[in-house]
Amino acid sequence: MSLNDPISNLLTIIRNGIQANKETVDIPASKLMERILEIFKADGYIEDYRLMKDSVQGTYKVYLKYENKKPVIIGLKRISRPGLRIYAQNNKVPRVINGLGTAVISTSKGIVSDREARKMKIGGEVLCYVW
Repeated sequence: MSLNDPISNLLTIIRNGIQANKETVDIPASKLMERILEIFKADGYIEDYRLMKDSVQGTYKVYLKYENKKPVIIGLKRISRPGLRIYAQNNKVPRVINGLGTAVISTSKGIVSDREARKMKIGGEVLCYVW
């Protein structure tokens, strides 16, 4: 199966896993996915993730996080997509729900959260929001 937008695929798999109250979901492995999952873990949206070497590519087993049987992730939204790229300048990096959420941004320094981008004073392509 050909995949045109792996980031949308990642967000959809996590969203569907949360709606089905699953403990874990499997996501095709890549360096891009690993960096996005690192940001989700650092900000407390997922418990953990592990690389499972089962094929040439491998998969990440993502452990979803729940508090009092309610998911920590309330919403996931893809912003920049293959048909319409969205960029933000260093002084206009978006805040998700006044800083309660996280924007994932692809910069020249790699994929970072909105807080890190503001700290480094760089802009880039706004990949997704999580809150």
